[in-house]
Amino acid sequence: MTRVFLDFHNPLSKRDLIILGASTLIAGSIYLLTSYFFFGVGFPLDESWVHLTFARNLAQHGEWSFRPGIPSAGSTSPLWSALLAIGFLFNLTPYVWTYFLGLSIMWALSVISEVTARRLVKTYITVIPWVGLFIIVEWHFLWAAMSGMETLLHALIATVILSALMLNSRRYLTLGFLTGLSIWVRPDGLTLLGPLVLAVLFTEKDSQSRMRGVLQVGLGFGALFLFYLLFNLLIGGAPMPNTFYARQAEYAASQRPLVGRLGELFLKLLVGPSFLLLPGIVMWMVRSIRERSWGSVLALIWSIGYMGLYVFRLPLDQHERYIIPALPIFFLIGFLAIISFTSGKTFGRYQWFMSMLWKASLGIVTLLFIVLGARAYAEEVALTEQEMVTVAKWSALNLPPEAVLAAHDTGALGYFDQHPLIDLAGLASPDVIPFIRDEAQLAAYLDGKNVAYLIVYPDLYEKLPLGREVVYVTGGTIATKEGYPRMTIYRWK
Repeated sequence: MTRVFLDFHNPLSKRDLIILGASTLIAGSIYLLTSYFFFGVGFPLDESWVHLTFARNLAQHGEWSFRPGIPSAGSTSPLWSALLAIGFLFNLTPYVWTYFLGLSIMWALSVISEVTARRLVKTYITVIPWVGLFIIVEWHFLWAAMSGMETLLHALIATVILSALMLNSRRYLTLGFLTGLSIWVRPDGLTLLGPLVLAVLFTEKDSQSRMRGVLQVGLGFGALFLFYLLFNLLIGGAPMPNTFYARQAEYAASQRPLVGRLGELFLKLLVGPSFLLLPGIVMWMVRSIRERSWGSVLALIWSIGYMGLYVFRLPLDQHERYIIPALPIFFLIGFLAIISFTSGKTFGRYQWFMSMLWKASLGIVTLLFIVLGARAYAEEVALTEQEMVTVAKWSALNLPPEAVLAAHDTGALGYFDQHPLIDLAGLASPDVIPFIRDEAQLAAYLDGKNVAYLIVYPDLYEKLPLGREVVYVTGGTIATKEGYPRMTIYRWK
């Protein structure tokens, strides 16, 4: 059979690539069709429209802005917004190009994972690329691919870097460059420097080689990181995007005790097939330490540390989306143990039976969560469309064109409505970050900006909506069914 060579010099057949490609399309189609017949096509997050708004302004006006003519550092992911902008040049947005990008990235992630497994486990000889298929149908990744967000792109870059370390790659300049590139996707790509530098120190045998390796990492990383800092300084006046500061400021006042959050993370990791991979993750970690396979140890430490960092700084949001970039390498390590288990002798003559039981259980649970995940995705798309998108389209048609609006969820408003807009979340209006949860200062700020209408969920603020005239309330069926508040437009003055 014809062979093609991919990164890490590991061959995959054209048949393998076709299987993974076809599976990606089928999995994506299941989510899209479920969403379409449930309510319609869309995105499960309001933030998706933030990226699309930046992308549209870049493509149509050649500027980095949320509102045309007003430069803004409100995009967490400049690279993702730039990739989305390509779709506007060919009239493929907001949906076709965005879904295509997400599914293409998921296919690439599945290929990298399959390549890594075949290189690390020599006994993994199969006619079906099981590891890659698992990545495609795992519900976290499928949801992320169809979300319109940068999450899976960050996961892909992190997985490429950490897989290279697991394979003892010494391409330090390239890996440093990829780490710098990851920051253009999310600022927390900076954390990948830790395992990369440590891998150099653990792998190289003498001081000169270590110094040379660290220098190469620094050169590759700095080539992109310095431009990233300059980009943000020129546009927003700070080294990081507004979101970096705004999210932490907003959530700092409402965080629960750390122990409770760690417990919640652990329980949520048990949702889906991941609980079946946890024994394998422990097994591979023990094996890696015994064999001094520091790349695998560092990859797992980074994955756990990354999840812990987000639990420490931010809440566990929709499907733990902030920690999804750490999950591919986390799950891959568990899968490596499963495919190694087949050739082991732990259970003697019952080894084959126990191996098949483990694999079958993982397969059944994974397939079950495709259905459950598709349903959850469809409901979240419907909720976003019925609340954020509906209120944005209504305000565009019914509010006076000169009226200044203030809102907390500004993604759809930025895309569908062209009113002057104050962003209470601080992404496009960084002035509010210092007092982002101080309602008295917020009210005074809105008065000073001559805000005419406030658009928020009624329970988001205790005092801001009190006594305000209700102008419009969405009629969303999902919010009503689930007992959620509905997006409301209040007359501010």
